[in-house]
Amino acid sequence: MEMNCKHVWNYISEYIDGSIDDELRAQIESHLEHCEICSAILDSTRNILYLTADNRTFALPVGFSERLRARLEEEMAKSTDSP
Repeated sequence: MEMNCKHVWNYISEYIDGSIDDELRAQIESHLEHCEICSAILDSTRNILYLTADNRTFALPVGFSERLRARLEEEMAKSTDSP
């Protein structure tokens, strides 16, 4: 199976946790080598986990959630349009 962005996004938490098998990990890492979007999502997810793990709270800018959701939907639509 060829790994695409949507597959990577589905397994991003398990990838970070190290709870996926070696073959899937290798496929994700191969994809991350050439996909800037997924690499950025991986980095952002790790940053979010790091920031939330220290029990501090941060107020998100007004409209952040809506912009994030719109951007994710836009990127997911692009990835489904790709062969």
